[in-house]
Amino acid sequence: MSDKPSCACGAAPKLIFACSGSADVGAIADQTARKLAKDGVGKMYCLAGVGGRVSGIMATTKSAAKILAIDGCPLACAKNCLEQAGFRKYEHVQLADLGMAKGSTPVDAASIAKAAAAGAAKLAC
Repeated sequence: MSDKPSCACGAAPKLIFACSGSADVGAIADQTARKLAKDGVGKMYCLAGVGGRVSGIMATTKSAAKILAIDGCPLACAKNCLEQAGFRKYEHVQLADLGMAKGSTPVDAASIAKAAAAGAAKLAC
């Protein structure tokens, strides 16, 4: 028996895309996606592959049970990348909405845990 959360949403994966930008909040978005994947909430997936319209990545993304975009700053690069690739049904976590400001948010366990809780809630069945 597994201790990981389970969901009856179907066999399709829940995919997580993080902006992974160069600022502190980009690092938090990236580490949040990695934590959610490690915790079994979803699978971190390749945002660059969506941006590059890589056929296999696009097909997997189209078949996802749920999609989560995690953006570090209000530029919303992850959200915009998904939308420009034609994806309209997704959940979105904007770290600024959680009180995290670009250039002044520590990349630490507390920030990552706060963002991960928001992401997990968005991917819950």
